[in-house]
Amino acid sequence: MRVVQIDEDSGSAAPIDMLEAWFEAHGWSNERVGDEEIVASTQGAWGSYELRGVWRDDDNVLQFLGFPDIAVAGHQVAAVYETIGLVNEQLWLGHFELWATPGTVLFRHAVLLDGDEPGLSLDQAETLIESAVDELDRFYPVFQFVLWGGKSPKDAIAAAMVETRGEA
Repeated sequence: MRVVQIDEDSGSAAPIDMLEAWFEAHGWSNERVGDEEIVASTQGAWGSYELRGVWRDDDNVLQFLGFPDIAVAGHQVAAVYETIGLVNEQLWLGHFELWATPGTVLFRHAVLLDGDEPGLSLDQAETLIESAVDELDRFYPVFQFVLWGGKSPKDAIAAAMVETRGEA
């Protein structure tokens, strides 16, 4: 395990190092892919999610991607694109997209980090990771209603976004 060097003035560390430290502290399986990428996995409310952080040093941008276990067949692409459009209207941070090859739905968010030696704070890492997992959990049922339940995207969102109040 790597020792994360935190800058005492800013409370931050190199972005991939900070993500690795967060994953390790929470007991999440993770693996470094060079110095500029990390892959982790976690159990969400609806299944396992692969999380991937990719640092682009040239741009000072940290891309954070979340992959739910959702595969899209060719005949379902149009419905999924419509679903993604409606889902993305509900989001403040990040967005869902479809990688047509191999038919993968994912959540993506990017963070621009300033400075000569840009760092990611623990609070930023936590917000990035938790918001991705929260959105994956929140919208996973919408995609399943469309792909497996045969619902229209509008009906799927209406069914999945029902707020419950109180206790049973």
